[in-house]
Amino acid sequence: MKTNLSRRKFLKNSTTAATAAFAFHIVPSRVLGADAPSNKLNIAGIGVGGMGGGNLRGCKDENIVALCDVDSEYAAHTFKRYPNAKVYEDYRVMFDKEKDIDAVIIATPDHTHAVITMEAMRRGKHVYCQKPLTHTVYEARKIAEAAKKYKVVTQMGNQGRSSQQTRMLKEWLEDGAIGDVKEVYGWTDRPVGGNPWSDFAVKARSKDTPPVPESLNWDLWLGPVAHRPYHPDYHPMKWRAWVDFGTGALDDMGCHILDPAFWALDLGAPESVQATSTHWQEEVSSETFPRASIVRFKFPARGKRPPVKLTWSDGRLLPPVPEVFEPGRKFPPSGALLIGEKGTIMHESHGASGLRIVPEVQMKEYATRLPKEKYPRVGKGVRHEHDWLRACKGGVPCCSPFEYGAALTEMALLGMVAIRGKNQLLKWDSKNLRFTNNEKANELLHIDYREGWKL
Repeated sequence: MKTNLSRRKFLKNSTTAATAAFAFHIVPSRVLGADAPSNKLNIAGIGVGGMGGGNLRGCKDENIVALCDVDSEYAAHTFKRYPNAKVYEDYRVMFDKEKDIDAVIIATPDHTHAVITMEAMRRGKHVYCQKPLTHTVYEARKIAEAAKKYKVVTQMGNQGRSSQQTRMLKEWLEDGAIGDVKEVYGWTDRPVGGNPWSDFAVKARSKDTPPVPESLNWDLWLGPVAHRPYHPDYHPMKWRAWVDFGTGALDDMGCHILDPAFWALDLGAPESVQATSTHWQEEVSSETFPRASIVRFKFPARGKRPPVKLTWSDGRLLPPVPEVFEPGRKFPPSGALLIGEKGTIMHESHGASGLRIVPEVQMKEYATRLPKEKYPRVGKGVRHEHDWLRACKGGVPCCSPFEYGAALTEMALLGMVAIRGKNQLLKWDSKNLRFTNNEKANELLHIDYREGWKL
């Protein structure tokens, strides 16, 4: 009996088998024939004017077969870079017409991540989606469930997760380098995405209704959220400042900065969250994110690990200076502190870069007895996208699959709900996806989609 096995089905089946067989081993891509023409993936990019263009460059050795963006002018430079790729405005039309797409990179604004990601997985595509994975807590949970159901290879775009330092941090903590960690601080100097967006923290929605640029399909850009007139205050990039489209500094940067501790300490879901911020005008605070905020999470004990208090701050609000800091030591613009019973670890943004035990004398002493490598490295010079591509081709499972990325995103989004809850202590029931003491906060866990849009 002759079996007709399609190339896409072969790639999917080999991925499933390899996930079980190679979960704890590094397999060089040359062994899998990753560079063979017959094993190149057909990649599509959705949202390619900004970060998506960079992600595609990480896949330049694959077949870039289709590009989709709602703004042809904003994405023109990426369209030009891949002249053989078919160009689309609507990702649903692209999926209908391009049957041979194996994998998709999604780098649209946050509010459309979930609906596009869900459709791609439903159609059996491997997915790389930028952080934060979703716009709402409910979406994060549903995307994680769908990834498990559809058995596709997924990766969230928190690129620091592929770093060597992130693995080193987990090894150091498990080695007892600073003892049990009971307190974590994370911070960023960003108000909302950086200085260009800071003014929106004190700005109400404009009443002007300028014409929509000819290059932009505004209705598709809005996607599932409530309709509002076009304004350059939203696109391009300034969408990060607005509640309807972005997720604030905590999700924008927290998915990088809090990732090392979240993974190394197996934090999981918090039991409570509380926040305070600079907002004071109701007409502003209901629409935009604050210039600065402080969010406090409490995580329960996990097995033999003690409970952890995690404090996040943004807008240039910094944590208390540890007593172990030497004179002249300063906080980096973005970073984290892990406070242990026997010492303190500090790192910068994006995957525990600049990882050090402080004071330096303690770092130098520990450097003489560093633990052996326990967690496989992604590989020198290997990008986060490469880690995903290797897994798509049946290699080692990638390091930030949606099961993990959704949990990290969900935690950060709970913090954004707390910011909008105006200093209310919110007690979280993760199993039932609800706050036990605040029904108004529960209303912020998801939004009503516009007619014609679904998850």
